[in-house]
Amino acid sequence: MAPPAEVLAVRGLSKTFPGVRALDDVDLTLHAGEIHALIGENGAGKSTLIKLLTGVYRPDAGEIVFQGRKVSFATPLEAQKAGISTIYQEVNLIPLLSVARNLFLGREPRNRFGLLDMGRMNREAEQTLSTYGVRVDVRRPLRTLGVGAQQMVALARAVATEARVVVMDEPTSSLEPREVETLFSVIRGLRDAGIAVVYVSHRLDELYAVCSTVTVLRDGRRVHRGRLADLDRLSLVSTMLGRDLGEVREEGLTKFTGEHGAADAEPVLTASDLTVPHKLHGVSLSIRPGEVVGLGGLLGSGRTETAKTIAGALPARSGGVTVAGVPLRAGSTPAAIRAGISLLPEDRKSEGIVPGLSVRENIALAALPRLSRFGLVSEARVDSVVDTFIERLRIKASSPHQKVGELSGGNQQKVLLARWLAMNPKVLLLDEPTRGIDVGAKAEVQKLVDELAADGLGVLLISSDLEELIEGSDRVVVLKDGAVVGELTGDDVTEDKLMRTIAGNDPARDAGKEAAVDG
Repeated sequence: MAPPAEVLAVRGLSKTFPGVRALDDVDLTLHAGEIHALIGENGAGKSTLIKLLTGVYRPDAGEIVFQGRKVSFATPLEAQKAGISTIYQEVNLIPLLSVARNLFLGREPRNRFGLLDMGRMNREAEQTLSTYGVRVDVRRPLRTLGVGAQQMVALARAVATEARVVVMDEPTSSLEPREVETLFSVIRGLRDAGIAVVYVSHRLDELYAVCSTVTVLRDGRRVHRGRLADLDRLSLVSTMLGRDLGEVREEGLTKFTGEHGAADAEPVLTASDLTVPHKLHGVSLSIRPGEVVGLGGLLGSGRTETAKTIAGALPARSGGVTVAGVPLRAGSTPAAIRAGISLLPEDRKSEGIVPGLSVRENIALAALPRLSRFGLVSEARVDSVVDTFIERLRIKASSPHQKVGELSGGNQQKVLLARWLAMNPKVLLLDEPTRGIDVGAKAEVQKLVDELAADGLGVLLISSDLEELIEGSDRVVVLKDGAVVGELTGDDVTEDKLMRTIAGNDPARDAGKEAAVDG
């Protein structure tokens, strides 16, 4: 039996942005009827590769061969017309147009006079969507549908364009379980029809349910390609994160930070049963004064969503947060700040710093109400606070009046830290505090976190760097698909056990099995 025909081949693809090598000499091959998993942590290069395939970006080097000929798409529409369709995590349709118009956008049926045949369009739209389990009035504006139904419309549109390759970027992020099963049925139908699928997801269960092959990217390079069935979950996680399981088992890792917080102290923060539709499912955790609690898990596991829900930036459908025993008003960031919760966001450029403002203005931004009387800001008090934190955090700037956008990434991060420390918080939520900064600045930030905990501040530490998480945390709560799947304390806080928990293995159960075998 002849092997399936090669549909798409990527050879030596590279792309560089100012200061960042986003993709470095990457190869990818797709065959007809293949469901291929494309995975990697944040910043691995997945999105860049997809955008190169679909004409959003042009490669700096390498080539894309589609159906036997070299191609270079100038726009996503050109790629779609050639036969490469993409379904993005965020629905990219037109919310004010009807469901039917969105489904047939750019290929509307017309009558013999060349006019739009609305009756035929609506009938065919209903028939098409019914096969995806979506039964709605297709004349309604798309925006009146739920996010899951909108995603299914986007899927139906992508498949209906006679694509030979369908790229699915986190397609289940907004779907209910019933809709996920429908999606899987559609994907298997595409496979049987000889269409190649590139499936991007952080959910391991989904990958093993529908994918046959896998490509793993890390730091812009391809680090693995092969049959998914040949790679167990623990090895897959190890490959994604770049950690050698054998070395971890032989050498182990010990934390060089001291234990923080008193074991018998009452929690300064308690989050109970936090539930956010499609994002969090009953997440609970607590932090004692002076304790650093790590939040582990793969990209998309719910780490950032947990921090944002605690800080009031993401409304929870159920559950609650208490600070020093006092319940916090749900979904209110101002209430969270007043209670003593400060969040250092993952994306400091879009959610943190104000690049056009000075270092002084960025530091004082949150504390202005405290630094004013009768609506008038005390410039002397602002200068005192700013000078104190510039010195304490060793922020390198030509002056407090230098624009923060001109600083290095590490110093920008310190400015953000100074802003929230100026609020005298009880709890500090740190989402990837050392991402994108150099080694020296990273060590300084880690040392500062240690000092803050020693001073009695409760800290929630989110990091994709396993070594940073292990070394910097007293306990690690592990998330997977928006739910807590384990908690590691004491001597159990090791890379081996953390990776096993992330991958879905129970360290305690596995240890029991090993003891039974040894016995």
